[in-house]
Amino acid sequence: MSRKDKLIKKILRNPSNVRFNDACVVAEWLQFEKKAGKGSHTVYVHPSGMMLNFQNRNGFILAYQADQLAKAIKKYWR
Repeated sequence: MSRKDKLIKKILRNPSNVRFNDACVVAEWLQFEKKAGKGSHTVYVHPSGMMLNFQNRNGFILAYQADQLAKAIKKYWR
């Protein structure tokens, strides 16, 4: 199993405990493009128009942001 698959499964298994850096990497794997963020926020936009907004809180993203990432994974991963 590749590193990507392991990280995706980890996020889907426990979306309440996702590291900010892991969320950013996965968003880029899913073809989201990083847009300008402000402060601790980072915004990613998919060509389909879907947006993800991650907020770095002590190295982790917020639970609702992790849920949005999980939905994006289910929609766009392979």
